[in-house]
Amino acid sequence: MAQHLITTKDLSNQEIEDLFTKAASYLHEPPKKVLQDKLIITIFFENSTRTRSSFEVAAKNLGAEVVSLDVSKSSTSKGETLFDTAANLDAMGPHAIVVRHKSAGVPYILSKHVTCSLINGGDGAHAHPTQALLDLFTLKRHLKDLKGKKIAIVGDIKNSRVANSNIELLTRFGMEVILVAPPHFLPQTHLRTHYRLQEVIDEVDAIMSLRTQTERHKFPQYASLKDYGSDYCITKELIKDKDLIILHPGPVHRNIDISDEVLADPRCKVLEQVKNGVAVRMAVLEKLING
Repeated sequence: MAQHLITTKDLSNQEIEDLFTKAASYLHEPPKKVLQDKLIITIFFENSTRTRSSFEVAAKNLGAEVVSLDVSKSSTSKGETLFDTAANLDAMGPHAIVVRHKSAGVPYILSKHVTCSLINGGDGAHAHPTQALLDLFTLKRHLKDLKGKKIAIVGDIKNSRVANSNIELLTRFGMEVILVAPPHFLPQTHLRTHYRLQEVIDEVDAIMSLRTQTERHKFPQYASLKDYGSDYCITKELIKDKDLIILHPGPVHRNIDISDEVLADPRCKVLEQVKNGVAVRMAVLEKLING
């Protein structure tokens, strides 16, 4: 039976550690073509730059063939159901399908209609497992043992699938997750919450900034993003010379999420996350397809 990756809960801690060992090896030595003659299909019903291209580069690095479905030209635009689209793609014999959709739960439902591995590339505000995996991988490479370490997740947490997946995964590996956002961006939670990053900046080992998910807002939350940025932008004045690292899943709203100066600071690991993301997704594809 094919193994799927729908949420971070689909992987045990040991499976994740094994993935990270493999991902680390991909960063240091040329990968073998372990997916030669394998076929991977990507189908993204929401816009994506990093995730989609990262999966495609990861697949090609391992020797796989990649078919990227153009949703605007697919039969879903003619009225074909998602389930029929998935079943028809599955009939073509792929070894894995990567799906992104605006509605939470779609990848899980589609996984019941395919015989190959299905990977969630992000579904609504629900989950983004490979993003959380690469974030955890990046944190472990810099902070080593995460038990007792603290991370502040800052921004539109309520509407963020990245936040959801990271909260599950980072707490499982021993980190204390602190949520920092205006009240209307905070979910109902048992975690510590604050309205201002200044309240916790002296105790955290890492900051994860999130963009405002304006496409998921029913009503405008701010007159402008600059109004939001005036309170929640990560600036040099805020982080000073503190010993911490800064993450962001992208796309970054410059000078709203993170200032230009901080993006150029060596403590900011945004581009390293992108690099690590390819290696982590290589490890995920190899595990799910080859076992």
